[in-house]
Amino acid sequence: MIKGLYEAHLPVSDLNRSIEFYEGLGLEFDHKVEDRLAFLWIIKDQNWLGLWQTDKVEVEYHPSIRHIAFEVSLEGLKHSVTWLTNKGYTPREAFGFEPSEPFVMPNPNGGFGHAKIHFNDPDGNSLEFICKVSNPADLTERMYLSEWEELSGWSRK
Repeated sequence: MIKGLYEAHLPVSDLNRSIEFYEGLGLEFDHKVEDRLAFLWIIKDQNWLGLWQTDKVEVEYHPSIRHIAFEVSLEGLKHSVTWLTNKGYTPREAFGFEPSEPFVMPNPNGGFGHAKIHFNDPDGNSLEFICKVSNPADLTERMYLSEWEELSGWSRK
């Protein structure tokens, strides 16, 4: 029945500023509704992000709200800190890892992990770039991506 995630929504305080921010990430603007809601394609005709202008963006952050993870390629993720910084966006600390490079959280069921980097939009909504990575060595500890590649044996040197 379910084939994927079609849309997600975030609260924003300045719709036009947020449209510009998300276009800078590569999302494609589609349309506005009454100057309080905008839709941008994450992947054209597959899934999009709705931005709702509101004065209620100060709701305290919690991972269950105000968070979106964008799937990226491993190569893209490896260059994400530089890519974000060059665009004027600031990667941030997450799960005890400084944003010097992406880090990996192993899946507790084994076989793979999730490599990721976190950052915020102008309203403090939590965003991340993430991709699945193999775990042939059955690593169980969280670590930076460069360490994961070296220890798991799939580093491309």
